Amino acid sequence: MKNTVILFLLAPLFLIANATKTPSKIKEVTVYQNGAQITRTASCLLQEGSNEVIFTGLSHKIDESSIQISGLGSVSILSIAYNINYLEKSESNPKIKEWENQIKALEEEISLLKNTIAGLEEEEKVITSNRIVNGDSQVLDLERMKQIGAYYRERITEIKNEIFKTNLNINTYNLEINDLRQQLAEANNGSQTPQGEITITFDAPITTTLNATLSYLVKDAGWVPNYDIKSSGLNAPISLAYKGNVYQNTGQDWKNVKISLSTGNPQYNISKPAIDAHYLNFVSAYDKRKVATTSKKGYAFNPYVKKVTGTVTDESGAPLPGVNIVVKGTSMGTSSDFDGNYTLEVPSGKELTYSYIGMHMQELPIYSSIMNVRMEEDAQRLEEVVVTGYGTAAVGSVSPERTLNGRVAGVSIRGASSIDSTPEPLYIIDGVPIDNFTEGDLDENEIQDIEVLKGTNASSIYGNRSANGVVVITTKKSQMQEGATKTEFAIKEPYTILANGGITAIEVNTFKMTATYEYFAAPVLNDNVYLTASFKDWEQHQLLPGEANIYFEGIYAGKTVIDPYTTKKEMILSLGIEHNISVTRQQDRNFKSKPFVGSNRIVDRTYVLEVKNNKNIPINLKLMDRIPKSQNKEIKVDDLSTNNAEYDVSKGLLTWNMTLGPKSVQKENFSFQVKFPKGRYISL
Repeated sequence: MKNTVILFLLAPLFLIANATKTPSKIKEVTVYQNGAQITRTASCLLQEGSNEVIFTGLSHKIDESSIQISGLGSVSILSIAYNINYLEKSESNPKIKEWENQIKALEEEISLLKNTIAGLEEEEKVITSNRIVNGDSQVLDLERMKQIGAYYRERITEIKNEIFKTNLNINTYNLEINDLRQQLAEANNGSQTPQGEITITFDAPITTTLNATLSYLVKDAGWVPNYDIKSSGLNAPISLAYKGNVYQNTGQDWKNVKISLSTGNPQYNISKPAIDAHYLNFVSAYDKRKVATTSKKGYAFNPYVKKVTGTVTDESGAPLPGVNIVVKGTSMGTSSDFDGNYTLEVPSGKELTYSYIGMHMQELPIYSSIMNVRMEEDAQRLEEVVVTGYGTAAVGSVSPERTLNGRVAGVSIRGASSIDSTPEPLYIIDGVPIDNFTEGDLDENEIQDIEVLKGTNASSIYGNRSANGVVVITTKKSQMQEGATKTEFAIKEPYTILANGGITAIEVNTFKMTATYEYFAAPVLNDNVYLTASFKDWEQHQLLPGEANIYFEGIYAGKTVIDPYTTKKEMILSLGIEHNISVTRQQDRNFKSKPFVGSNRIVDRTYVLEVKNNKNIPINLKLMDRIPKSQNKEIKVDDLSTNNAEYDVSKGLLTWNMTLGPKSVQKENFSFQVKFPKGRYISL
């Protein structure tokens, strides 16, 4: 019995003593908008029976519940445990090794200099001890003594000076070493991170080599969509570069690994909601009712946003002054100004709340430095709404664009035989000239865009080699893989992403598409005229809300936001304000109108809109205004005159699509009448 107990107590020690520490290598990383899935490969020798294997050198920010292992074959798993090793730390600062090597080299130089000093000092001793040469055997004449004295003086002086200069060099090297050691100490204290370890106990039926695949989720990583939108001018195609700004601070560098960007978010609660009956009953008017809150899903937090600007509007597009904007969970906040604009520093916090009397409170992750918000009415909190104007949701909304599915419409590349010319044109593939390009050199399914250049357009860029034309081929940067609940962009080229929290910009793809350009004005909102570009069929590209940099005619035009979640049909992108086109809105007095009829008050409104094209070219312009819609049966809006405008009866929107010649003026007008009871007031 005693022996059995002893063996039982020693068994854990035996297992631990035989635990095998196994390194692993990152094979691929799937980056979500919040978090990342790491896939590693490892190989280890398992003996027959129970084997304890410790996978070392992992992140210390692993979600333990997400750990999975595959490639087991006949091997089974007895247990899995995740621990953080605070004793063995990984060097996340790549300069640590460089600094250590510099210190070693300087110390070697100091040793050599000290040897030089020792040699000089020995020489000095020899000279000093032999100052009287042959003094006992003969008397030296005066001239000979002068020569010997001069030699002693000069050589001793040289030795002293060399020793002095050498000591100065040693002091300089010591100062450099001290600086490097200070940097090294700071780096070791601040940047060294603990290592995660996954301990797995395997049961092997026979001795075998296990080639396992280990996967797990980590936090403090993600990607944020970003766009570059370029147009060379009116009627030119639009180029949209879809990028992902990837960041990670997991404690482990991702070196030269395969990257996939996923639209999924493993942090979301995916449980479906349950709907049940809603019962009505009488309550006191003074009962405190819970404030309705609208939480927007699909927006991902951007940790690099430190200041947010934007405009808050109502459902009609009119600016809302006095909206309270607060960083959730803090006391930091601001209010929108008279034009609905706001600016807020957000050094901490992840969400903003927007609240206004009579509106649903909104909560949004801080996903962009530009956050334009449209507040929605809370009908239960509004006891009386009389007249509400309606605007256009399309103005200023930003829009992704339609791609060409790997080719330009009407052009099919199948190799050199598709170009009927002799000799052949110059082929440029992803910016690299390709000689002797033939059919089969490039998979047609990998082509993103094809552009054929001739004449001066080709020679200005590619010189004499373009005499027979240039075929510019751009291949796809990633392969889109659509799943049932998410989309992944598998990036072709491997990337190295350091665990320092910095941004690595990865180009997902670049699309070229046909855009419709027109000028837009809504003088009921402001007097500016905007140049816009509209796109259709943007849904196929799986775009996400993100910032966009706009370049028009080779010049940076500004920054905006692409938000596919608020876009209904086509996306409309504002390219800037055109100051050579002016628009005015004036109310015309109607002296024949009667202010009162019976128990009703009557208000007549007539507006004159004037557009001036001061440019030397014709323009197409969409002009919009609105007629108020009544939400109360006691308020009547009638006697409408829309003239040449397209009238949306449901929203009260007026639209004029006009073409103005150079240096021309066009006027439009509309009118309506509002009747409502005397002694009441309306928001006209």
